[in-house]
Parts: sequence; C-alpha cells; structure tokens
Amino acid sequence: MSAGLEGLLLGAGLIVAIGAQNAHVLRQGLARRHVALVVALCTLSDMSLIAAGVAGLGGLVAAHPDLILAISLGGALFLIVYALRALRAALDPGRLDAGGGAEAGAARASAVTLALTWLNPHVYLDTVVLLGGLSSRFPPPERLDFALGAMAASLLWFVALGYGARLLAPLFARPMAWRILDLTVAAVMAWLAAKLLIGLR
Repeated sequence: MSAGLEGLLLGAGLIVAIGAQNAHVLRQGLARRHVALVVALCTLSDMSLIAAGVAGLGGLVAAHPDLILAISLGGALFLIVYALRALRAALDPGRLDAGGGAEAGAARASAVTLALTWLNPHVYLDTVVLLGGLSSRFPPPERLDFALGAMAASLLWFVALGYGARLLAPLFARPMAWRILDLTVAAVMAWLAAKLLIGLR
C-alpha cells in the first residue's frame, strides 16, 4: 500500500466519527449557515495539525504531559457547556428547527468551530501524535505523501459533511429529528467530557 493511500485511509478512519466538531459541521450544513467558512476552518485546522505531527511535533507533545492536561481540562469544560446547550435545544420546543442551534453570525460560527477543534485533546492525539508517529515509518519523500493523503481525507470528509447535510433536510423538517439529533449530541459530548476527566485520574 502506498504511503499516500495509507495516510488517506488512516485519516478517514480517525475523522469519521460522531463528535463535537462533526456535529457542529452537520448542524451548520443543515441550517445552510456559513458552511464554506466552517468547512474551511475545520479542514485548515486539521491540515495544520497533521503537518505539525508529520514534522515531528507529536513527540514533543507526548513528552509534555502538563500540556495534555491543560488541553484536556479546557476541552472537558467546553464539551460540558456544549452538551448542556444541545440538551436545552432538545428540551425547548421553540428551538427545534434548523437554525435553533446553528451559529448565525460568521464571527460566532468561527469561534465555535475553532474552539471545538483546538480545545479537543483527541484532535492532538489523533492528528499530531498518532498520525505523526505513524508517518515516521516512511522516508521523508513518502512521509509527505502520507501527510497529503491524511489531509485529503479531512478535506473530503468536511466538504461531504457540510454540503451533503442539505440532502438530509427533508428528514430534519420534522421537529422530532432535531430533538433526536440534539439529544444524541448532548449524550456524546457528555460522554467525551467524562472520558477526558476520568483519563486525568
């Protein structure tokens, strides 16, 4: 298997999961608000982290547990707030619509997108540490192919999620679908926060 294809498959395997970032992109896509901006921020953030990991930052992060601790605490706090927000949206019938939980302003949409990305310690573990570590098996030219493959996975996923969400619009025309989505997001965010906090013990 070529380094580029391996990077593509590994990157896809790590990014295609229900999480805070993906849920945010999905909601913005369903509401059709700032989709290009959100997709671009997520993709560029992932590409930056992958590049840093392949360049050797993964070993540096792994060697400083205090940094991981700080990121984990901040990420857990943010996930708890996000979970409560999703729960409130699910329990409030007046907010069960495409725009109810999506960010309306570009600045706010950007801030939430960046926070969900950069305050999530799993992003660092997946992109910087894991992908960075796996890339070290290849010589430098193939390492670049590996990184480009992983970056391509991020680009394809976020574009598909952000712009493909509108295909689900008929389903989410029903308030119950939004309630289920919000409850699912709240549960996943709470679970991720608990997992982070338990891991600090």
